[in-house]
Order: sequence, then structure tokens, then C-alpha cells
Amino acid sequence: MNISRRVFVGISLCLLFALGSFAIAADRPISSESQKKLDTIVAKGLQYLEKNGQAPDGSFTAQAGPGLTALAVTGTLRSGKTVDDPVVAKGLKALEGFVKPDGGIYGNGRLRNYETCVAMLCFQEANADGRYNETLKKARDFVTRLQYGQGEVKQDDVWFGGVGYGGAGRPDLSNTGYLVEALIETGSEADDEAIQRALVFVSRCQNLESKYNDTQFAGKVNDGGFFYEIPREKIDPSTSPERYTENGGIRSYGSMTYAGLKSMIYAGLTKDDPRVKAASQWVADNYSVEQNPGMESAGLFYYYHTFAAGLGTAGLTEVTDADGKTHNWREELIDELAKRQNEDGSWSNENGRWFENDKNLATAFALMALSYCDADAAQPAGTPTE
Repeated sequence: MNISRRVFVGISLCLLFALGSFAIAADRPISSESQKKLDTIVAKGLQYLEKNGQAPDGSFTAQAGPGLTALAVTGTLRSGKTVDDPVVAKGLKALEGFVKPDGGIYGNGRLRNYETCVAMLCFQEANADGRYNETLKKARDFVTRLQYGQGEVKQDDVWFGGVGYGGAGRPDLSNTGYLVEALIETGSEADDEAIQRALVFVSRCQNLESKYNDTQFAGKVNDGGFFYEIPREKIDPSTSPERYTENGGIRSYGSMTYAGLKSMIYAGLTKDDPRVKAASQWVADNYSVEQNPGMESAGLFYYYHTFAAGLGTAGLTEVTDADGKTHNWREELIDELAKRQNEDGSWSNENGRWFENDKNLATAFALMALSYCDADAAQPAGTPTE
């Protein structure tokens, strides 16, 4: 992550969650023992990517397109490697091959928003010397053009402000969250028009009856959590009991709630905003490092990434759950990922939904999640500096 922006966001939020179910630590967020365990499992994960995960051409799981290469290289950079590291250098070269004349960074075009956004995050991590300034500028323009809200739809359309995998078609919270993060990390501020358009869509993906959500689904679950996409038409709950409630609501789940929380923080919301309060309560009521709440093992490693990114971006050290138990989420996440690590240093999900049985993808998400736990890498977000 861009450290200066990470610290800026954290410092600006020091008071955001200072009360209630969250706490910010004034000293090291994890113990020396946890740091040693973290260093060990990260080193094993990096070794797996180097020895087993990367192809000779620098790519990772090339059949999945450039997105997975971008995630793996980002995870490697956020784990302390530099642009001179052979794995990083080869990965960046492979990713550079997907830069298109239109400014996008993608493969066959089906996932052009997603692939461009994760590539932007990767190139930003590697951009200390400004080598990717022009690439990032063009990519920012490209993904912003894909967002609904620049003439295609009006603000009363539930798709306004969102973006999907390829731009055209239905938008979703995951891709919109990636758009917000990519723009913020590459220089946008909270009041940027694209960020504020995205906030409209993000707010409508929250199960919360409020003036910010006028969709048909707003009050049917009303638990403060977030869901993936907003149907334009009336839905039939019987078609997907996993997704819909009997009264026609859309079920909240973990990875989307943390993605929504992080996006709201990036968009400048504070602790007093009802959307933040409701999301914070959902986090407290559904805290887990063992499963993706609402989805169990499906998308578990993506959940670990959004969980750590959401709490880390907010500068939080502890979460108090619904039973009143206080959790140091970093230490618990380190312990859980240590238990889940394979003998070869990789991670993988037995549940193959969303391709998480691919070791490169799960390992990339695990390393990115763990980068928010590392007390030695940089000042944690929100930690006061002298």
C-alpha cells in the first residue's frame, strides 16, 4: 500500500472508531511472538510463489488473465520485497504486456475493470520512482469512464455509481470497491466525483433503511451488512435461498461488508454517519476469522483480505464482539492463517467457488491480508507519529 496515504487515512480516522466496539492501540498492535509467527508464514508464502507459483514468463496462473498476476505481485511487494526482486521484476514485466492503448490493463476484455484496478494497485506499489506515472494516469481515466453515472444512467437508477467486471452489464460492490481503492491509492481524495458517485452505489448495497438507500431492499433485512449486487427488478426469493430471505431481502455477508466499510471510509464518512454505525454493529455481531460470515468457506481468502483491509484502513486494533469478548484481530488472523497454510507454503481453499482452490490466488490474498498485520513493515494506519 502507498504508506503515506495509508497513514493519512488512518490518522484522519483515529477518532472514527475510538468508541463503541472498536479500539485503536497506542503501541505495537501485535506481540513479538505473533510477529515472529507472521514473519515465518509470510516467508514460506513468498517462497512458494517464487519456487512453485510463478511461470517462466513471470505470470501467475496465466489462464486466469492478468488479474491474478497483479494480485500475486502486489502481495509480494506488500510483504517487503522490492522492484529489484526477481519475482517482482518478472511479474511486473508480464503485467506491462497487458497495458492497452485505451489506458486499460486487461486481457480479453471480459474483466477489464477488475483487471485494470488490481493492476493499478500493483503498479502503484512499484511506483516509488515514478516509472508508472503515465500508465496509472491513463488507467485512472479508463476505469472512471467505465463507471455508471456519466450520462448512461441517472442517480435514481440503482446502478448509478457502480461498476462491474467489464464495465458494461450489472455493477457489483466488489468491483466498485476495487475502483474506489484504485483511485484513492493513485491520488484521488474523498470528494472526487467518481468516489462520491461510488458512495451512492455502495450505500444502496447496504441492508439499511435510511435516506441514503431508497431501493426496494433497504429495510427487508436491515442488519447494517452489505451484499454483492442490486437487482433492478423484483426478485423471487425461492430462486436462491442462499442469497435471498423469505421476505425478498438480500442476505448480508462478510467479505462484502468489509469491502463496503472500507469504501465508506475512503469516501470520507465518519463514525457519526448512520451507515458507518450500522456497518460497525454488523462487524461486531458477526466477527470471525474462521469463516466468511454468511458464506462460510466460500470466498474465504478474499474475505480475509477485505477483513484485514477494512479494519486496517480504519486503524483498528481490537473488535469487541456481540458477547462482549475483545479480539486482537491481527493476532487472531495470523494464528488462523498459520493453521491453514499448506506444507509447501501456499494457501488454498477446499471450496473451489470463485477459483480459490487455485494456490496462487489464495496465497496472494493471504499475503495481502497479512500485510495489514505486520508491525515491522511500517507504521500501522492510525498510529500516532512523533
